[in-house]
Amino acid sequence: MTQPDIRLYRAADYPRMPWKNGGGTTQEVTCNPGGSTAAFDWRLSIADVAQEGGFSAFTGLQRIITVLQGKGIQLTVDGQQQAPLTPRQAYAFDGSAAVHCRLLDGPIRDFNLIYRPERYQARLQWACGAKPWTFHSSAQSVLVLNAGAALTVNVDGADHALPAQYDCLHIDGRQALAAYRLVGEGGVDACIIELHPRQG
Repeated sequence: MTQPDIRLYRAADYPRMPWKNGGGTTQEVTCNPGGSTAAFDWRLSIADVAQEGGFSAFTGLQRIITVLQGKGIQLTVDGQQQAPLTPRQAYAFDGSAAVHCRLLDGPIRDFNLIYRPERYQARLQWACGAKPWTFHSSAQSVLVLNAGAALTVNVDGADHALPAQYDCLHIDGRQALAAYRLVGEGGVDACIIELHPRQG
C-alpha cells in the first residue's frame, strides 16, 4: 500500500500578498500539488481584513470562509444579507457571487478554502474543546490548521507536531479509512479540511 505524503506547513513561511482593492492582505497556506496562486484546484489561505468592502470574484470556484480572530463579519451575497459570522462558524458560497463584507467590530482574520466543485468534494469543520479530538476519514487529502497553542496530530499511531499557531499539517494520498487524534496544549482548537477527488 502506498504511504501517504505528510507535510508540515509553517505559519512563519506563508507568503503575504496585498489585495487588489487594498482592503487587506492574504497569506497562502497551501494549494493542490502542482497548483499555484494563479491557477489551482483548491487553495487554503488566511486573510487579514482591515476594512469593509467587496470580495474578489473566483468564477467557477466554491468558497468556504470561517473567522479566526476578531468579533466577526456580516456578508451580503448577491444582494442578500446573511446572518453575522462569528469565530469558529463556517459559511459556504459561490466564488462568482458579488460579496460585500461588513466588519462587526474592528478588523478580523479569516481562513478560506477555495476549490473547484467539479473536481473535489470538500468538508470543513472545527474541532474545539479541552479534551483530545478523534475522527476517522477516508478522504484522499486531510489538512489540519492549528488555531491554538501547540498541537499534536496522531495519524494511524504516528505523532506529528504543529508547534505554532496557524501551522498546517497536510496528509495526502490516503487510500483507505484512517484514524486521526488531535491533542492540544491547553485544549484543541483546529480546523479540519477533507478533500475527496471526484471520479470521471
